[in-house]
Amino acid sequence: MRMGQLLIDREQLTTDQLATALQSANGDALAFAEFVLQRFRASREELATAIAEVWGVVAADTKRVEFDPAIAALVTEQTARQNCVIPIAEDGGSIVMLSADPSPQRREIVGRLLDKPVKWMSADPQTIRTFIDRSYRADADIDRLVQAFESTDDMERLAKTAAEVSTDDQAPIVQLVTRIVSQAMRDRTSDIHVEPMDTHLRIRFRIDGHLVEAFNLPIGVHAALSSRLKIMSGMNIVEKRRPQDGQFSMTIDGKDVDVRVGSVATVWGEKIVMRILDKSRSSIGLNQLGFPRETYLHYSKMIHSPFGMVICAGPTGAGKTTTLYASLLEINSAGKNVTTVEDPVEYVFPGINQIQTNAQAGLTFATGLKAILRQDPDVILVGEIRDADTARIAIQSALTGHFVLSSLHGTDSVAALHRFLDMGIEAFLIASSVVGVIGQRLLRRICDSCKEPYTPGADELAVFRQHSGGSDKGTFYRGAGCNYCAGTGYRDRIGVYELLRITPELRRLIVGWATTEELRRLAVAQGMRTMLREAMALVENDVTTIPEVVKTLFAS
Repeated sequence: MRMGQLLIDREQLTTDQLATALQSANGDALAFAEFVLQRFRASREELATAIAEVWGVVAADTKRVEFDPAIAALVTEQTARQNCVIPIAEDGGSIVMLSADPSPQRREIVGRLLDKPVKWMSADPQTIRTFIDRSYRADADIDRLVQAFESTDDMERLAKTAAEVSTDDQAPIVQLVTRIVSQAMRDRTSDIHVEPMDTHLRIRFRIDGHLVEAFNLPIGVHAALSSRLKIMSGMNIVEKRRPQDGQFSMTIDGKDVDVRVGSVATVWGEKIVMRILDKSRSSIGLNQLGFPRETYLHYSKMIHSPFGMVICAGPTGAGKTTTLYASLLEINSAGKNVTTVEDPVEYVFPGINQIQTNAQAGLTFATGLKAILRQDPDVILVGEIRDADTARIAIQSALTGHFVLSSLHGTDSVAALHRFLDMGIEAFLIASSVVGVIGQRLLRRICDSCKEPYTPGADELAVFRQHSGGSDKGTFYRGAGCNYCAGTGYRDRIGVYELLRITPELRRLIVGWATTEELRRLAVAQGMRTMLREAMALVENDVTTIPEVVKTLFAS
């Protein structure tokens, strides 16, 4: 395959990687391009150039592409997604078309749908799919659905009968929910906030850990939208004062997603937050989390201990659940009885016994743990240690021949140990049971498409030099902001970790009620690299920026 040889020549693939990609693609050029991007992280620019050379077209400068919805509408969203193409402009009576596979067959398929000649340009499939997501946004559909909803004469009557309206698949409010969740998925959203304000209904998406405003809707749709979401989630639509929780499932763009829903009353009405759980992310392996090699080797050995406890520490949204699930997948086998107690069960795994807490039925973390101990477990995962009872039972489990994994809210790995002390757990029990603690955060990655060199200010340089072990770096990078990252300069996130291994010397300090500073000082002296140091290593390797590290970690 000529494209594969070009990528080898450009040092984007090895011969073995090419063979793997060809086998996976099975002769499909588009599938080949997507595989080498996702599996082997080939450069998007180099791939676009190779595509252009193979098919005799020009590689587009996608950083400067301007979107025109009227031009994009010349082909349907279905055609664009199926063929990985998008029209971006008109040039002298021709339509300029970006394509990840401008082969004669693909040109003929798309060309038949247009009444103008087409000027073909190449781009990589990831960039084109991002452009498709942005060009065919749900905004226009949402405006149309809101107008259809508001055209009803009696808005008050419609709100009162929202339950009936919400069960009609063709009702505007039903389609509105689908459009909002679909757009959130395409924008890589983790949480959707539906917030009633004084004069409007605000919809916000949390993308890469940051909230961004997505839509503003008329306040009149709030009652029906809330009722629809409650019905889908199995919640009581009549109850509007007490907080409620629920869950529903959808298929978006061929992906199965679970959506966790929570409601709470505010002064302007019920606020609803939806957490999107993409099932395709549930199979992330331990080696895909971004651990430095030494940390990965130590942590992998640690979680294969026959007994003891490993704690994952960090604030909400730091990726603790992902790390715990990846750890379970690493150690699960047919010869082990792996049982979890979670609130809630976010992803379901074959071969693992997962228990959902239920406060109304008296099933808490503590009571669930007691029940698990009567189930002959080898490995126990406790979703979160929130109180002294759960902590005490988990520690006793670790001391009686079971391996326990759990998470704990804490600023870093050392602070997590002191959380146990704050709960009233005896220091000698902590020292005897805990094998290690991994602290973590998530940092935004610099967007590869608009990465540019820059000169940091004096304050940034001072922070870098202080926490990078005295490293001196010649060139620093940041994202300028482009179409691919929606102007933020960042796209996707990476974990940053610190692994605290409990050595005999640390055990003696813990039993002696040493301070966090004393524990941290000894851990660093014994080779622990702090999260700040690891984060600065990511800056050194041009993965993230100093401002992102300061914003996310510096308070720690």
